[in-house]
Amino acid sequence: MKIKVAPSILSADFSCLERQIKKIEIAGADLIHIDIMDGHFVPNITIGPLVVKHIRKCTKLLLDVHLMIENPQKYIDAFVVAGSDMITMHIETISTSGFKFQALRLRKRKIKVGVSLNPATPLAKIKPVLKYTDFVLVMSVNPGFGGQAFIP
Repeated sequence: MKIKVAPSILSADFSCLERQIKKIEIAGADLIHIDIMDGHFVPNITIGPLVVKHIRKCTKLLLDVHLMIENPQKYIDAFVVAGSDMITMHIETISTSGFKFQALRLRKRKIKVGVSLNPATPLAKIKPVLKYTDFVLVMSVNPGFGGQAFIP
């Protein structure tokens, strides 16, 4: 199994985002990780579907959209239309039945489905949705800000 490199654009200089993305491509990244934060589930606000749409125009790399937001089901369609290839939902923000419903919808649209959990969330919480996921994102920091110390 090949390890995939997915740099986050969270620390990019957004005044020259396309150039920053080209540097990621030249460096050999496999996909781009895009952190979506709403100021509710996490204390910071980042970008929305419009920026993802513009990122999609300037790269062919897969776009891994990490929804660190309350009620992700309200926004999934907008991020898919914007060009997301992968959608990750936090288990803390959606019910098991809601996750299953969204995952089945996404898979019909050929979108990869991820589940994420915060460092303090017990791993057992994702067990009921694992059969509906393509990958798991275990947070090594508390979501909301870049540059934090790693939590073992």
